[in-house]
Amino acid sequence: MSESFISQPIALITLILTGLVFAYVSLKQLRAKISLNNYLVSDRNEGTLALTLSLSASALGAWILFSPASAATWGGIGTVIGYALGAACPLILIYFFGPKLRKEMPAGVTLTQFVRKKFGHNFFKFTLVLIIFYLIIFLCAEVTAIALLLNFLADLPLWLTAGITLLLCLSYVLKGGLKLSILTDKYQFVIFTLVFLICYFFAIKFNASGFSLNFIETKAPQLLSKDYLPNYFGAITFFVAVAATNLFHQGNWQRVYAAKNNNVLKRSLIYSALIIFPIVFLMGYSGLVSVSIDNTTNPDLSFFRLFINPNNPLLSILVIIFALSLTLSTIDTLINAISSLVVIDGKTIIKERSDKLLKTSKYLILLIAVIVFVIASKGLSILYLFLLADLLCCCAVVPIFSGFFKKKINYQLSLYSLIFSLLGGLLIFPSPDFSKSILTNLLFTPDSFSGLFTTNLLFFSFMVGLLIPVIFNLLYSLRISLR
Repeated sequence: MSESFISQPIALITLILTGLVFAYVSLKQLRAKISLNNYLVSDRNEGTLALTLSLSASALGAWILFSPASAATWGGIGTVIGYALGAACPLILIYFFGPKLRKEMPAGVTLTQFVRKKFGHNFFKFTLVLIIFYLIIFLCAEVTAIALLLNFLADLPLWLTAGITLLLCLSYVLKGGLKLSILTDKYQFVIFTLVFLICYFFAIKFNASGFSLNFIETKAPQLLSKDYLPNYFGAITFFVAVAATNLFHQGNWQRVYAAKNNNVLKRSLIYSALIIFPIVFLMGYSGLVSVSIDNTTNPDLSFFRLFINPNNPLLSILVIIFALSLTLSTIDTLINAISSLVVIDGKTIIKERSDKLLKTSKYLILLIAVIVFVIASKGLSILYLFLLADLLCCCAVVPIFSGFFKKKINYQLSLYSLIFSLLGGLLIFPSPDFSKSILTNLLFTPDSFSGLFTTNLLFFSFMVGLLIPVIFNLLYSLRISLR
């Protein structure tokens, strides 16, 4: 690290005090005794405002500080639009799926309960593992994001920030469950919004001309060009990836069941989508501005480079508060989501009482926290972590969500299509530098493929993962019709 923007003691104090304030406010509102129903689905009684703010805060984790801007630096304006649409679109899809799920399983808590009913036990277990894996990857990415940020601002060791953040969150979320998560989301969203607007104001103030399309077109014309292929490949890739992944976010499905009624649910989903889209778009757009000003900028730090400087430590303090608000609101959602899966779905696997499984889930969360701590301490690419989880969910989206429209399910067909799509997608999925894959470098040589394929491995891996189940279903339908 060549420079620091704030001293380590100030950065640490800001991190700890902000976290303690959130923990105190949360625990202050905690009931003497939390029922299981309250812990998992907030008594199924949440109103529009609380649900809207919670859905928005949970969706807008610390990843928005890094991933959209990072992707925009090479994917152009198309990627910015695709990322923003992909972040908002799942809420619109849940607008249609959510009421169906509430009707199908009025006493439900998880998406996997629907999967078990429709597809059977084997497919259910496969899906359960996939969703938990995705949630753990999401946890790793969130904690990594805040750790990298503090390392960038104050040269704090990654492990120190990761450890403090996890401890702060665990101090309250394990006690209060979903009800407490929704309560804290409201405060975290308000704080995050205020600080976001302040940070963006300073970013524009320091780089007024850079935010114009004319400036970007002059300095980095390819990022806006209709002839620049990554604009199209990036738009489709990130739309599919982000949209598919968020459909498997158990935190969203818990909130589907937490809504007081379907009207509350639908309004909350629409309002949340309208909040999420412009915020993610603006974060992605900051990447276009940053790389246009300085094409040597670290893509992951594009947003911060627009306004952070050593002469104004106050901005660094605001960014820490901003980032921690985002991180905690997302982490508490993810932890509670994993708990709900263990309690509800674990009961069908190991035949244990819910109260005992709740206790077990808390021990499991502590184990997962250790794993997350170790991975976050490595400082891996946040965008790459998300893309790996995105691929897995992308492969599962067609087999599972087609179940909402089919009365009769061929679970073997669904399982095989999911497995083959995973294998196909992983064969093409690129390495961390996006230059090679198992297919193009281990099984074959790069010369065996066209340049269009080898330079867009990410796009083709997602397309293969998405389309193989579609092909399986079409072939099966054709076979049935020919009998």
